Amino acid sequence: MTMSYKKEDLKIYWNKIIYAYPILNDTIFTDCNTAEYDEVQQIIVALNIQMKIRDLVLVHIEKYLRQHVAPTFWSKFMKVDEEVKGFQLFKSAVNDLHDSVSSFSGMLQRLTILNNSCNDNKPIYGEKDVILGFKQLVRATLLSQLPLDFQVIINHFYKVSFNVFDNEYENSDMGEDVLCSGCLNECSDCNCMYIVKVFHDTNRKLMELQLLERLTGQVLTNFIQMRIESHIQKLCTGTFDVSHLGFLENWLDTTVMSWLTRIYCGGSSKPSPDDKNIQSAISKFKQKLSYFLYHSYTKLRIDQLFNIIIEYPDSQPAVDDIKLCLEKTDLRGTLCKNLQNALETRLLHPGVNTPDILTAYVTTIRALRHLDPSGVILETVTKPVRNYLRNRDDTVRSVVSSLTEEGAGSELAEELVKFAAEADGDCDKDESWDRWNPDPVDADPTVDSSDRRANDIISMLVNVYGSKELFVNEYRTLLADRLLAQSALNTEKEIRYLELLKLRFGESQLHFCEVMLKDISDSKRINALIHQDKEIETLNKKFTSNAMILSAQFWPPFKDESLELPEEIKRHLEAYTKSFEALKGNRTLSWKPHLGNVNIEIEIGDKKLDLTVSPFNATLIMHFQEKSEWTIDELHQVMKVPVTILRRKITYWQSMGLIAEKSTDYYVLVDGSEANKANVATNQVQEMICEDDETESVMASAHDQREGELQVFWSYIVGMLTNLDSLPLDRIHQMLKMFASQAPGTECSLQELRQFLDTKVRTHQLVLQGGMYKLPKT
Repeated sequence: MTMSYKKEDLKIYWNKIIYAYPILNDTIFTDCNTAEYDEVQQIIVALNIQMKIRDLVLVHIEKYLRQHVAPTFWSKFMKVDEEVKGFQLFKSAVNDLHDSVSSFSGMLQRLTILNNSCNDNKPIYGEKDVILGFKQLVRATLLSQLPLDFQVIINHFYKVSFNVFDNEYENSDMGEDVLCSGCLNECSDCNCMYIVKVFHDTNRKLMELQLLERLTGQVLTNFIQMRIESHIQKLCTGTFDVSHLGFLENWLDTTVMSWLTRIYCGGSSKPSPDDKNIQSAISKFKQKLSYFLYHSYTKLRIDQLFNIIIEYPDSQPAVDDIKLCLEKTDLRGTLCKNLQNALETRLLHPGVNTPDILTAYVTTIRALRHLDPSGVILETVTKPVRNYLRNRDDTVRSVVSSLTEEGAGSELAEELVKFAAEADGDCDKDESWDRWNPDPVDADPTVDSSDRRANDIISMLVNVYGSKELFVNEYRTLLADRLLAQSALNTEKEIRYLELLKLRFGESQLHFCEVMLKDISDSKRINALIHQDKEIETLNKKFTSNAMILSAQFWPPFKDESLELPEEIKRHLEAYTKSFEALKGNRTLSWKPHLGNVNIEIEIGDKKLDLTVSPFNATLIMHFQEKSEWTIDELHQVMKVPVTILRRKITYWQSMGLIAEKSTDYYVLVDGSEANKANVATNQVQEMICEDDETESVMASAHDQREGELQVFWSYIVGMLTNLDSLPLDRIHQMLKMFASQAPGTECSLQELRQFLDTKVRTHQLVLQGGMYKLPKT
């Protein structure tokens, strides 16, 4: 049935609809009551225009929000520098927005009745409910007009309130301060209570509008993260002997999370048990902030890790903190990379002494073992250190010196003693099955994890070179130096170290060293017996000589230097040799005239010197006793020493003021009166020991020794090629392996053998044809 209405009636109905929904005239306020609206609702239903009116009202609400509410709200978001002004602006903006939204409540109730009569179940801006749809529309409209610097006053708002809240916990007792450290006003004019009230009120309104998370979430997150970083910096910079994680976690709980809870709960200290959404939001925020706290703290500690390691074990609390944080963060890779860079830039360069690098390396091993018992971080980080140490000539000597150093403070000597104690205790190092952990994902799968965990510090240093033999050889050389340098032969200390090293490297490796120590004790006994010989007793009236008698095949090779001793000394040594031969029957002595020490007494004028010098210096000054003027060539003829060495070594006597260079390469003895003028203090001279070469090793260098050892193979190679005509490199290497088993250091790698044979080819002692080595035809 069609109903027709007069134009005047329709106009009256439209005015009544506008009275109920003033938004259609772009205004909100009306006096329409419930009874009056019931009449309007009946008219709308009667006209069957419910859906049209509803959609029209929604369009006008959307337009009003876009043109009036949103611009008014965002107009207060100015870029201001004063925090208090920003605080007030944000408070004012939220209050006005809340009032504007509240003014729609009557209209929304009427719209709800209208919507219910539509029966089309059309969602209102994605929501079933008109009021929820309206709030969605408010949020969408506001966020569609978001200004660039909207975060500035929000940041000010939360900064001011956090300072007040933080002050409650940290400085509740203001004492006699003039300024309140919360609101920064004078204490008599403290504004903290007002700030707290406004803070809670504003947050409650934002929660009602469901704008809190959307509008302030990122600002809050950034602000709190910044506060966490500054708090960590303030608390933890430069102190490694205290664990800080407990304090930081407590601060996060008591200060930051309490503050955040109050934001989400409109001032309440905890959410209501029914409100699962709030509980979930707070819980997620805490997870995010906890991770950030661990992440920031770990990054700070990673930046300081080199210093933490150098101070280990005093810095163990800091290492414990990092260990805990690495389980909660993904910063293992960053730690490895940063520490590797720090070691390379601060340690691995020519300006750092090898012993200092070794000390730092040992400390790094200890600290990283504690940090990561699996040994993966240690293996990764110390790779450049091992490569660098391998290329330093004095590494092995430094390690061996440290192993046998006197006194506390030697890391490696302590390790050696500790290893011996553990070996004695035979302690079971196997981990319990229930405490086993798999290797981390960044572990090298080709390395056995038990090997990585079991390596002690000395093993790791030995593994730098991959050979125990090298260390044992270096120890032999060092022991030889020490034994030959001792004027009072005290071998007890060396025997103690040798026993410790035997536990570490095995008996067979150190058999040669045992013989060397036995030679020293035997030398004392043989010396005593030889001095009872009548001929020696007679010669001893002028001067005495004591020999250290060494078993040549067990000692490392000596430096090969020539020196012709004065006839008088040679006669003495010949008599000593005869006496030794009479004592030992089928053995004789081969003297090393350039080795040893000579105690001499020099009288020149009224000056008297007691000195301990090398045989070279003693021989040199004795020649000036026979003749006071010598040219360098004349000295070269009588002493059989190269001129270059003579020039270098004669400077010792020049520095003592006893010899002067009259003209180039022409030396004269300084007479008594001039000697007295020599600027050398007598008390210094009395104690002075020749320092020209005595600090150097008397043993052949590692390179010289290796040359000598490889030369041993030459006779075998000549024999092979004589019998078999020609052989490839691999076959020569295999055959040599059968002979190279007795003396230490006589193993030869394929690469080393190739270099040795190539040298022989260059010197025309061998011919290489088609990969086959043969002897040249004579």
